[in-house]
Amino acid sequence: MTLVYVVGARPNFVKMAPVVAALRARLPRSRHVVVHTGQHYDAEMSELFLDELEIPEPAYRLGVGSGTHAKQTGRVMSAFEDVVASLRPALVLVPGDVNSTLAAALVCAKLSIPYAHVESGLRSFDRSMPEEVNRIVADEFAELLFTHSDEAIENLLAEGIADARIHRVGNTMIDTLVRFESRFRALNVGRAHGVKRGEYVLVTLHRPSLVDGELLDEVLARLDEIARELPVIFPVHPRTAARVDGERWPRIRFTEPLGYLEFLSLEADAGAVLTDSGGVQEETTYLGVPCFTLRSTTERPVTVRLGRNTLLGLDPARIPEVLTAFAGERPARVVPPQWDGRASERIAVAVAEFLGLPREERAMLEERFA
Repeated sequence: MTLVYVVGARPNFVKMAPVVAALRARLPRSRHVVVHTGQHYDAEMSELFLDELEIPEPAYRLGVGSGTHAKQTGRVMSAFEDVVASLRPALVLVPGDVNSTLAAALVCAKLSIPYAHVESGLRSFDRSMPEEVNRIVADEFAELLFTHSDEAIENLLAEGIADARIHRVGNTMIDTLVRFESRFRALNVGRAHGVKRGEYVLVTLHRPSLVDGELLDEVLARLDEIARELPVIFPVHPRTAARVDGERWPRIRFTEPLGYLEFLSLEADAGAVLTDSGGVQEETTYLGVPCFTLRSTTERPVTVRLGRNTLLGLDPARIPEVLTAFAGERPARVVPPQWDGRASERIAVAVAEFLGLPREERAMLEERFA
């Protein structure tokens, strides 16, 4: 029996590393095949993460690279179809909302291969975002939909997804964070940047709505002003780097893209984080670090509901609100249910049941991991 895991972009690796590990451990007689689409293909965005997260060497590297949404999705579909036709897997697992996810889901749907969607039910309700379209399509045809919040379940039910297909398991991204927490907390990467714990702002921005147009200069100008009062550290995403002239903003501390553990070290020790990333909203919620999201909507409303994330809108003028995180005591840390480092184990239970493992094996898994 073959299980296939599709990864393509940096967040996919974080979400899928614990899933691959859990299923390899719980289903040792199955064949476990990792397919790397190559959507992120440079060392900083891909290989470094594969090494740090100890994901097994991909059996297939599709090497699709960058391109328009249609071209990238089409290249993944063409290459992945050959893989699936050859392996005829019992189940394919796809994570998140990138083009690789959409492409793999469509291939499976057309070839009648069952697939599971890890991180189902997230909705920003902004269909101008490519990720939103990818999420909706991936959820529509998945046999197993693994969710991490009440809101996600409500979204799926509202769209007519059968309750039997939905499984509340928790957050696999947090599984990875929990696994490596002692390691990244010991790194103190901030020291190498000359900053003290809790006394700097960490920035990560990459979405086209911010970095491809006129807003970027206004964002950097606001950050440069904040940097008069507090250090601002900005690891620059490759798509952003081509549009940033560091000499214009001398007070901002621009860095190269960081490895997973290095970034988490800076994130955990920051006084506040400014981001447009979905994953960072979740990580800061778990870590108890105030997050400010430069977007009009979020597909992770649980982070806002718990008071750990402030939506600033797509409005650079609100960036100075980040400074409020440094006034007074930090609110108590609150973690959503099942964000406990065991989501992947719950996925293993659901997959075992779906694949029809003997009752004895399922009972053992359920007793240990449910």
